[in-house]
Amino acid sequence: MLKRIFYFSLLIFLLSLSIIHISPPLLATTPTNLSNTKIDWWLVRAKNHQTPGFNDKLSFKLSDYDAFAVGDTSRPVIYLTFDEGYENGYTSKILDVLKETDTKAMFFVTLPYLNDNPDLIKRMYDEGHLVCNHSNHHKSMPTLTANPENFNAEFTTVSDAYTAITGSPMPHFFRPPMGHYSRCSLAMTQALGYKTIFWSFAYCDWKPEAQPNPSAAKQLMCDNLHNGAIYLLHAVSKTNTEVLGDFINTAKSMGYTFELLPEN
Repeated sequence: MLKRIFYFSLLIFLLSLSIIHISPPLLATTPTNLSNTKIDWWLVRAKNHQTPGFNDKLSFKLSDYDAFAVGDTSRPVIYLTFDEGYENGYTSKILDVLKETDTKAMFFVTLPYLNDNPDLIKRMYDEGHLVCNHSNHHKSMPTLTANPENFNAEFTTVSDAYTAITGSPMPHFFRPPMGHYSRCSLAMTQALGYKTIFWSFAYCDWKPEAQPNPSAAKQLMCDNLHNGAIYLLHAVSKTNTEVLGDFINTAKSMGYTFELLPEN
């Protein structure tokens, strides 16, 4: 009888070890002590490949909320990112160029983009790029902080759709739509386990009907290279698609490397 009890207890113990612990999802609540005044992300370009100037009137440090506009500024490294709200027929070619130049990039995607382009998402994932969160509805995040359930859903609906396509969890990087943020929205984003990723280079490339001159665009991209630069490019841009390969090769010839932001 004692043997039976022993073996039964041992079996229960071993079964308990095999159970996978599933942690409940993180939830962001609205901090009542933090300002929710909307702030627009902006920068002032610098000369001679120096780090641009950013908003110097903030009463807090972005890094306190895991928010960043540059990566490792101690060496010549570039972080190439693309925002994807809808497909304009260029992403496949962009992926071709990245593959040809052995370059990895980060794609910030909305839920409609995920739902409409699962094959492209799978290709991004399979080819070693990071597919990151750009929200469900592409709304100004400070407008959502009063309703934590809606705020949280802007993240979880996207990450769940990504996992359904790739079978893997979504990297915890977030780009706030339109660069809108508040101290409150940053804190709530951080509570969900995400890093907020702004940028140190961007230009007017998002209007398909008013595309920049390719030669001028490439020159602007190269002139603003600096250590740790985070480049924001829009994948709907014909110009970006045309000059991407030349830009990457020129940057590499100047001593820059292209990397992904570290997740930890």
